[in-house]
Amino acid sequence: MGINKLPDMPLAAPIVSSYNDRIRPLLDTVDRLRHLKIMQEGIQLPTIVVVGDQSSGKSSVLESLAGISLPRGQGICTRVPLIMRLQNHPNLQPQLSLEFNGKVVPTDEESIADSISLATEEIAGKGKGISDTPLTLIVKKNGVPDLTMVDLPGITRVPVHGQPEDIYEQISKTIMEYITPEESVILNVLSASVDFSTCESIRMSQRVDKLGQRTLAVVTKADKSPEWLMEKVTADDVRYVCVRNRIGEESYEEARAEEAKLFQTHPLLSKIDKSIVGIPVLAKRLMKIQATIIAKCLPEIVRKINEKLTANIEEVNKMPKSLASVADAMSTFMDMLCSAKETLRKIILQGEFDEFPDDTDMHCTARLSEMLNKFSEELQSAAGNDADSKFLVHERKVLEETKAIGLPNFVSKAAFRTLLQMKVNAISAIPFGHIEKTWGYIESMVVRVLLQHFDNYPQLVSATRRAAQNLIAKKKQQSFDWMKDVVEMEKLSDYTCNPDYTALWNKLMSEQEEFLNKLKTFHVHPIKTYPFLHTISTSRFGSVNASHLVGVNSSVVQEAFDLKMRMTAYWDIVLRRLVDNMGLHLLFSIQKLVSKEMQSEIITEMIGSQGNGLERMLEEPHSVSEKRKKLNRSIKLLKESKNVVANIMDRVATNFD
Repeated sequence: MGINKLPDMPLAAPIVSSYNDRIRPLLDTVDRLRHLKIMQEGIQLPTIVVVGDQSSGKSSVLESLAGISLPRGQGICTRVPLIMRLQNHPNLQPQLSLEFNGKVVPTDEESIADSISLATEEIAGKGKGISDTPLTLIVKKNGVPDLTMVDLPGITRVPVHGQPEDIYEQISKTIMEYITPEESVILNVLSASVDFSTCESIRMSQRVDKLGQRTLAVVTKADKSPEWLMEKVTADDVRYVCVRNRIGEESYEEARAEEAKLFQTHPLLSKIDKSIVGIPVLAKRLMKIQATIIAKCLPEIVRKINEKLTANIEEVNKMPKSLASVADAMSTFMDMLCSAKETLRKIILQGEFDEFPDDTDMHCTARLSEMLNKFSEELQSAAGNDADSKFLVHERKVLEETKAIGLPNFVSKAAFRTLLQMKVNAISAIPFGHIEKTWGYIESMVVRVLLQHFDNYPQLVSATRRAAQNLIAKKKQQSFDWMKDVVEMEKLSDYTCNPDYTALWNKLMSEQEEFLNKLKTFHVHPIKTYPFLHTISTSRFGSVNASHLVGVNSSVVQEAFDLKMRMTAYWDIVLRRLVDNMGLHLLFSIQKLVSKEMQSEIITEMIGSQGNGLERMLEEPHSVSEKRKKLNRSIKLLKESKNVVANIMDRVATNFD
C-alpha cells in the first residue's frame, strides 16, 4: 500500500471529530492556560500520558490519535519523554519544531526522524540509556486540536547491552512522576499478545488511579493475536479499546478502512462489541475521559491560581522598594531601625509579645524572669545546708586559725571575714555564668529582631548583625567588670542596714542556751549505744549530729555557735543582695541598650566615617532584582490565567454537575 498524498488537503486527525460544543470551551480554556505556560507555576493541567511496555505500540497509538507521521520501529522516541504539543493552525503547511535544553530547533515532516534522534542523543547521550528530561515536539497543523500528549519510555525489566542495570527503576520513576497528578489522563497501551492481569503498566496505573476514572487501556496488534482477545477485554473492570495500528506506509484513511474491515469481518474479532474497537472509538472515549478530568480539576486549578496569585502579590509587597537617592535610603533606614527598636522595646522592656504570640522564645520578660529565678536557686543550692555535715566543725576550725592575743568572749572579726570570703569564693562563678547566659539570650533576640526588620535589604544584614554583636559584647564585659567589683566588695566588706539581719540573728541565738544544755547531757548516754540521742533539733538546720562536740570546752562551742548564726543571718542578706543587684543591673543595662545605645551603634556602623551602608542600599542585590522580576512575571501570568478561567466556571457547573 502506498502513501495517500494529498498536498492540498491536510490529514484530519481522528480525535478532531470527537469535539463537541459542550466540551470544546473547556479544552480551549486548558489549551490557553498551557499556552500561557501556567505549569511553570507548579499548577498541573490535564495531559494525555501514554504508557506501556517496550514495543507495545505506544508511539503508533500516539501517531494515530494525532494524525501526524512519526518515526516508528527505530527506537528513537522511547529513550526520553516525548511531549507532543498539538496546536490547530490555519495554514495548510505544517510547522514543526523541537524544544529541549532551553533551545528551539525548527524541523519538518521529512527530517523529523533525524531531528528527534539528534535531540535524544543530546539529552540522553548515545547508546541505549534513558533520561527523564523531556523532549517537546510542537506541531502546528491545520485540523489538529490544541492538545498535549506524552509518550514515555517503554517499561523493560531486563537491561539490554548498553543500558544501565537499574533501567527498570529509572523508567518506573519517570512514569510515576507523569501519571501521579490527578490531572493526567493515562492512556495505557498493551499488546494483545500479553497477559493483561500481570501487565506492569496496568499495575502502575492502578496504584495512582484505583477507580480507573482517568485510565483507558488500549489493546494494540489485535490483528496479530486475535485468539481469546474478546475474553481478555471483558474479564475485568478495566476499560479497553482494541485497535489496529497503521502498518508500513498506509495512509491514515487506509489504515482506518483496514481497521474497520478487520473488526467487521474477522471470525474472532468481529465478535467484540463495536463500542470498544477502533481508533475513532478510542478518540471518543479518550475525549470523554479528558473532559471529565478537566471538569473535575478546573475548580482546583482556579483555586491554586488564586492562592498563588495572592501569595505572590503579598511577597512582592514585602520586598524592599527601589531607592533612588541617599535621602530615600536614609529615610528607609531610619524607619527600619525605629521599627526594630519599637519591637525590642515591646518584647524586652514592656513584656508585650503580640508580634510573636506563639513563639515563647520571644516572650523576653518572662524568659529573663525565669533566668533570674534560676540564678537565685543556684545560689541557694550552692550555699548548702549544714544538716548533713558535722555541726560547728568548720566554724571551730576558722576560729582556731584566726585566734589572736586579746580579750576573750569577743567574736573574732578576722574569723567572720575569713568565713565570709570562703563562702563568697564558693559561689563566685555562678553570677558570671548568669551574666553569660543572659547576654547570650539578649544577643539572640536582638539579632533576630534586627534581621527580621532588615531582611528586605540583605546588603545591610552583615553590618547590622556585626554592630549588634559588638555592642552586646561590650555590655557583657561591662557586666563582668561590675560583678568582679561586687564579688570583691562582698569578700572584703561586711555591712548591712537591713533589720532582717539582727532579727534573724537574735532568733537563732535564742536557741543557744537550749543547745548547750542538751549537749551537756550527752555524757550520760554512750555514743555507740545510743547514737540517736546525740542529735539536737534546731529551727534553721533541723536535727544536727552533735556527738563530736562532747567534751569540747563550752566557751569554744558557744563562740562557734555565735559565729555560725551571725554568718547564717548575714549570708541570707548577701544572697538576696546579689540577686537584687543582678536584676537591677541587667534591667538597667538592657534598657540603655534598647533605648539609645543600639541605635547609636548601628548608625555609626552604617553611616559613620568608615560606613557606606546608605550607598549599599541603593544597590539592589542581583538575587533581589531577579526575584522581583520573577514574581512580577508570575503575577502577570497568573492574572492572565485567572481571566482565562473566569468565563468558563459557570459553564463547568452547568454542564458537568
